[in-house]
Amino acid sequence: MQVAVVTFDGFNELDSFIASALINRCRKDGLEAFITTPTPVVTSMNGVEVTGQRPMEFVTEADVVLIGSGVKTRDVVADDQLISRLRLDPSRQLIGAQCSGALVLARLGLLEGMPACTDMRTRPFVEACGVDVLDTPFHAEGNIATAGGCLASQYLATWVITRTLGEEAARDVLHYVAPVGENQETVERALRAVHTDTVALR
Repeated sequence: MQVAVVTFDGFNELDSFIASALINRCRKDGLEAFITTPTPVVTSMNGVEVTGQRPMEFVTEADVVLIGSGVKTRDVVADDQLISRLRLDPSRQLIGAQCSGALVLARLGLLEGMPACTDMRTRPFVEACGVDVLDTPFHAEGNIATAGGCLASQYLATWVITRTLGEEAARDVLHYVAPVGENQETVERALRAVHTDTVALR
């Protein structure tokens, strides 16, 4: 199973790297994430240059697609040519968005009839798309999920691992990366966030 972590120029390192790092702890179980970029190299909001592992077209074959956030997301959604490269299919793919990535899902028409999570700065722009924004860090309906707040990327990764490999796999990953002495608390908080705000699997 392959995961495309879509990472645009101006990306937030926490969003793309936390999700991909957690998911890649499941490589031995057949789940692998790849930083997927529209150009060979993208530069983060803090000037970190990253070479993409897969081109944007990889999203059509990936089993899971996670849309990262960044300071240029509004430029992304205004770019018809770039948006046209995101050919997603929620009937066969798990699709998630982190923070301003919710704007991309809204632009693609994937948030119609459902609320979403995003960061505080992006909230008014998501609401302007006619999407209700929740005051929670994570929400999923069927095969679509959104997360709000940089550190909520752990919840997006937890959702992906739980949906593809099961809860025990997610517990193992979270327990390993949790702050020492807060292992069980971290695991339970993440699973509670994912299960509490997930409804009606398709």
